[in-house]
Amino acid sequence: MWEVLEDTIIDSIRLLPFLLITYFIMEYIEHKTSDKVKKTVQKSGKFGPFIGGILGIFPQCGFSAAVASLYAGKIISLGTLIAIFLSTSDEMLPVLISEAAPIPLILQILAIKLISAIIIGFSIDFIIKAIQKKIGKNIQEEKVVEEIGHICEHEHCHCEEEGIFKSALKHTLHIFVFIFIVTLIINIIIHFIGEENLSHLILNVPILGPMIAGLMGLIPNCAGSVILTQLFLKQVISFGSMMGGLLVGSGIGILVLYRTNKNLKENIAITALLYLLGTILGILIDVIGFPIF
Repeated sequence: MWEVLEDTIIDSIRLLPFLLITYFIMEYIEHKTSDKVKKTVQKSGKFGPFIGGILGIFPQCGFSAAVASLYAGKIISLGTLIAIFLSTSDEMLPVLISEAAPIPLILQILAIKLISAIIIGFSIDFIIKAIQKKIGKNIQEEKVVEEIGHICEHEHCHCEEEGIFKSALKHTLHIFVFIFIVTLIINIIIHFIGEENLSHLILNVPILGPMIAGLMGLIPNCAGSVILTQLFLKQVISFGSMMGGLLVGSGIGILVLYRTNKNLKENIAITALLYLLGTILGILIDVIGFPIF
């Protein structure tokens, strides 16, 4: 057990410089472009799923929270919201970069999330418009004040009030703790069960694996994406299971949606739709046989 703990400590500490650099870049981009990104999504109109899908794959502090508020005010369409939720990377990208994951793997993950988000987003908007046209019903936009815009507010780190480096350091330490805990648990499992027996774990079972991973993706913070990415990198779960969970995961976007959108039934339907879409795509990915690098 001491060897397991020692290996976990060494592996986790080794990631710190890469995490800090990654979060420093992310914080710099966030501080410089946050308002412009939200305004771009707000003015995207019928091209919302396309623009939102592209912007969503770039990790930004609280982006999913901001668009959830925009949807609550009927400023963006449901298709745009789902596209952004599906493409949102949360903490996946920093973890992959810090673990020196192969570039082709990272590109495949981002491509799958982007393409899926755009196609599904446009499809949802098309279906909704077709139904509205058929029944002759127009949903009037209800302009409301955006109440919640940043993940920092929920984590009480007040990133916007601090310097870029201090904000990046806080996020780095926060994720470092998650990575250490997840890595330690996985290493303990490997120690007692053995690598050869990992393939028999329930998380690696076809169909059931993506379904369970999808539930993990619904965790309304960074924990879900960190756990799923680490489990895949340790070869505990399949690529489809990881992708299913990551597609479902939207950071705290879902949490903010429930807080800002007063229609509880609609929120539950959106959550169920997101889970269903992510799970189905995860199963299909395993059937097709990704990754292909």
